Amino acid sequence: MKKQHILIALMAAVQFTHIVDFVIMMPLGPQLMRTLNINPTQFGVVVSAYTFSAAISGLIGAFFLDKYNRKSALLFLYIGFVIGTFFCALSNQFELLVAARIFTGAFGGLLGSMVMAVIGDAVAEKQRGKAIGIVMGAFSLASVVGIPIGLILATKFNWNAPFYFLGTLSLIIGIFLFKYMENMTLHLNRINLKQKWYSVVSTVLQSANQRNALLLTFLLMSGHFIVFTFLSPYLVANVGFAETQLSLIYLVGGFVTFFSSPLIGKYTDKLGKKKVYIFFALLILPIIFVVTNLPQMPVALALVITSIFFIVIGGRVIPATATATSAVEPQQRGSFMAFNASVQQLGSGVAAFLAGAIVVKNSNGLYEHFNYVGYVAIAINILSIFVISRIKANPQS
Repeated sequence: MKKQHILIALMAAVQFTHIVDFVIMMPLGPQLMRTLNINPTQFGVVVSAYTFSAAISGLIGAFFLDKYNRKSALLFLYIGFVIGTFFCALSNQFELLVAARIFTGAFGGLLGSMVMAVIGDAVAEKQRGKAIGIVMGAFSLASVVGIPIGLILATKFNWNAPFYFLGTLSLIIGIFLFKYMENMTLHLNRINLKQKWYSVVSTVLQSANQRNALLLTFLLMSGHFIVFTFLSPYLVANVGFAETQLSLIYLVGGFVTFFSSPLIGKYTDKLGKKKVYIFFALLILPIIFVVTNLPQMPVALALVITSIFFIVIGGRVIPATATATSAVEPQQRGSFMAFNASVQQLGSGVAAFLAGAIVVKNSNGLYEHFNYVGYVAIAINILSIFVISRIKANPQS
């Protein structure tokens, strides 16, 4: 049991570093654009480079991940991620930074799926919700600790400093992974190592259970990311936030979810994944309506509302992720979770595109039609309830 706790802690540490690596780019935007003399469109390329690279690598990795020792595969990916992070720190030109983000995304994008495959193999289904809740706490820790530290370093030194710090921290975590993580090869006993790449695809596509799990993931990500895409601009222009106050959203929201995520994971195991998901999917409907129709109000009150939004999002993500890991046999879990990671990126990208097509900025600088975004998000979440009801846990999971 002690070894399992160490493993879960290591997986949470891996999650923390690659989440911070991706998220920190957005609050660094003003400094990056000024220092590298790039425009907002070019900055968008820098941010999206990681996402598209991660989506492509996820699809490619799906054909190979289950054919290797979980420890070896994870170390390979993490070493690439560390190299990419230092590459970002050394990139002082737009083209170099884009290349660095593509390289980092190719490895970092697969880390999340590999972490979930490790958790799925190492933790029994009845305890998996709690374990995933702990690992998902890395998202909260990234908001509460990672982003503020990164911004402090960037302000005190330059925008490169957070990546030097993150690369060094990741290198230390990698050493602990090498030393304390045991080999994980049980899944290899059930897999045909000569299996062709197209059979990996067909296995996923021919399984209605796995197709529904992937659809759930798509709806899960698009159901809240469509709101997040324009949440910060809306809060500044329409609600009355100062740009310097935006970090409070992540600080306060991350802080509360740091405590709520393990609790949600515990009740996911106790009450059942589907019941907990449906509860939070219904609860988020009125919250989305409120968030996308906020008038001008005190910052403190708006922070309460956005923090509740963060908690309820976690209430969907944890049982949905546990459901996805349980929908596939162990020998296919690595490949499936790689597909799953790509679908996450796709869901986020489609949601961002839809939000950009719906929201408009008027002559007064206010954002209009954000409430329409909320209506789309509500419809997506209602649909996800029907999808999760069709997913069955694999008896061998």
